[in-house]
Amino acid sequence: MTDDSVTAVLDGLGAVRGWQEDLYRDLHAHPELSHEEQRTADRVADLLRTAEYEVFERIGGTGVVGILRNGEGPVVLVRADMDALPVREQTGLPYASTQVRDDGTPVMHACGHDVHVSCLAGAAALMSAARDRWSGTLVALVQPAEETADGARAMVEDDLVSRVGPVDVAFAQHVLPFPAGSLGTRPGPALSAADSMRITVHGRGAHGSMPQAAVDPVVLAAMIVVRLQGVVAREVAPTETAVLTVGSVQAGTKSNVIPDRAVLQLNVRTYDEGTRAAVLGAIKRIVRAECAASGSPRDPEFELFDRYPLTDNDADVTRRVADAFAGFFGDRARDLPAQSASEDFSDIPAAFGAPYAYWFFGGSDPDAYRAAEESGRVGQDIPVNHSAAFAPVLQPTLDTGTQALVVAAMAWLGNR
Repeated sequence: MTDDSVTAVLDGLGAVRGWQEDLYRDLHAHPELSHEEQRTADRVADLLRTAEYEVFERIGGTGVVGILRNGEGPVVLVRADMDALPVREQTGLPYASTQVRDDGTPVMHACGHDVHVSCLAGAAALMSAARDRWSGTLVALVQPAEETADGARAMVEDDLVSRVGPVDVAFAQHVLPFPAGSLGTRPGPALSAADSMRITVHGRGAHGSMPQAAVDPVVLAAMIVVRLQGVVAREVAPTETAVLTVGSVQAGTKSNVIPDRAVLQLNVRTYDEGTRAAVLGAIKRIVRAECAASGSPRDPEFELFDRYPLTDNDADVTRRVADAFAGFFGDRARDLPAQSASEDFSDIPAAFGAPYAYWFFGGSDPDAYRAAEESGRVGQDIPVNHSAAFAPVLQPTLDTGTQALVVAAMAWLGNR
């Protein structure tokens, strides 16, 4: 790749920026929940067809794939996710979402997936308009249902690999609440694996005045919550990272009724498959032991859901992307620590047997971020993903995300 090739592709950004910003505002104002992203998918498919991509629709429900074949060379896949969240927007933006489902659920792009789609659409258009500067195949993939951890898997199970064919390398990115215009990479584990678990423990109900007749599942659940706090502290090596959060405990309906069951919901985040297995195993061991200690009349029930794979960036691919970013963005590109959020993107390159890189770029107003940093109030003043106040600034967020996709793709395709 030459710097001239990248510059030639990105010279078209001025012509793309206007409709790309309009696209972002439109997507932000019309968010759709996981598996319901038909309007978004239709818009993306139309844009890819306009840019002369071969388009496949409704893969895994609402997934869209555009393929642009441009001679001999590598096959590069770039992916964006498009679903929103059940959050009532509080940004005050003129294009804020007012969407509410029929069941009263509010909907908002509170995680930046509207940014991701807009950047991918812009990059796809730029690559199409400058086909004389690169050679190979670009696959633009827009995925549903990242927030429910099953959208990537649904596309894979719907013959994604046979429709696309072999892929040499795959890329994805995420907007985060650090200064817009900056971006960062990390080789190896970049996002945690995540497992949510629903645990039902059984007791024996009775009147609150006769506890001797009961096996109290509330006390049982409380003992489990306390005992689980020792899993990370005493069963995970200090050199490893894990998070175990009990986010919900539900039992009973009235103050003087001892219920017959309790339901706990918890979440585990890990960066190593061995640690992941050990923590999940410890949870089951502790729950079973506490049930036995309480004289529970039935075995506990375990249900795993919302399971995200580890995002483990290929070291060689990430180094090549990082070098390309350093050459184009200069000191705006940096190394980043692992993030504790989770993603299902890696299910896609895993299905192709392709190495991948997943990076992050900023979306916060740089001046506001700097002021918050100087006052030690970043955590208080800068809204984060999934917040009702999360609102990436339009620019330079879109420009940076679009440029990053082009620069990374051209590190493989720009050989003319």
